Amino acid sequence: MTPFTFQTTPHVLAGSGRTAEIGGLLAARGVSRALLVTDAGVLGAGLCAAALEGLAAAGVAVETWSDVEADPPEAKVLAAVEAGRAAGVEAVVSIGGGSPMDTAKLVALLLGSDQPLGEIYGVGLARGTRLPLVLVPTTAGTGSEVTPIAIVTTGAAEKKGVVAPQLLPDVAVLDARLTTGLPAHVTAATGIDAMVHAIEAFTSRHRKNPLSDCLAREALRALGANIRTACREPENLDARGAMLYGAMLAGMAFANAPVAAVHALAYPLGGHFHVPHGLSNALVLPHVLAYNRPAAEAAYAELAPLIFPELGAHDPEMRVSGLIDGLAALGPELGLPARLGALGISNDHLPMLATDAMKQERLLVNNPREMTLEAAQAIYAAAL
Repeated sequence: MTPFTFQTTPHVLAGSGRTAEIGGLLAARGVSRALLVTDAGVLGAGLCAAALEGLAAAGVAVETWSDVEADPPEAKVLAAVEAGRAAGVEAVVSIGGGSPMDTAKLVALLLGSDQPLGEIYGVGLARGTRLPLVLVPTTAGTGSEVTPIAIVTTGAAEKKGVVAPQLLPDVAVLDARLTTGLPAHVTAATGIDAMVHAIEAFTSRHRKNPLSDCLAREALRALGANIRTACREPENLDARGAMLYGAMLAGMAFANAPVAAVHALAYPLGGHFHVPHGLSNALVLPHVLAYNRPAAEAAYAELAPLIFPELGAHDPEMRVSGLIDGLAALGPELGLPARLGALGISNDHLPMLATDAMKQERLLVNNPREMTLEAAQAIYAAAL
């Protein structure tokens, strides 16, 4: 066996209602004051109520910081750090989607170490320790609760990542009740985002390993079998729980076998046009798969029946064609826009988008086929 390294979140609590246990967990660690990082929508929807009640019952005082924005700007991350420092918190809890969880990871790290944020962008540049950290996803997509990665928007539109083992939380809580209020289009976009994580982990040129492959395959089985039900029946806890499970497995996979060109091309869409990350991935996904096909056909043929079981009866070439076509149709079937043009993006924007995508060297190095500026622009053109 080729040597490999695998790391993930050490504790996972899965089950409806388990956010109520967070207070007891932190109190057992001697924590008396915690920072809750979330966003206004999650807080206003009451999704933090069970956690707050449990924290209060356990005697843990809470400072709530709910000013998280999508694609979190660097300034907002630093503001959350200052709020936590001023309150003297000893732990960080986050309830929300990828943006609150990414913010919370960095807040816990920056409160526990002496490094400025600007020094830790990149891979393995963080030093020191972080505060105790508990992450609770309210969408089944990012897998941030089990990844050592946080993405920040710097400057006007550019995204940078921090990759460090300290960003893995102590505990991830998968509570299906927190996802039942998600609109169908958010369920669809975040679910396809999770699929992208699994697909790109399975075909990553670097650090792909037997464990990440197993996790990616199981993630796609769970996500493919449940995404339509979760969109049609938002209160279906079985489907919601399966989506959280699949997103977590995909997160574990890509935390160890990194994502590639789909994400690299998605990031400029979020940075410049504020397209939600999952939707950005969904829009470029089939076109990146078509580009990668010469280098990844066997892997795509293996994955295709996991998402679309009917493809299992076909030969490998038809499986891959069916995978690309099926993923191109899945988003619109679930109510997502089909083309970039529907979001106000035109041919005039493509050179800028392609140039920015090529800056994502950390991701592009993992793509199964080398990406060029010309190819990136052609992929955006195909997605218009």
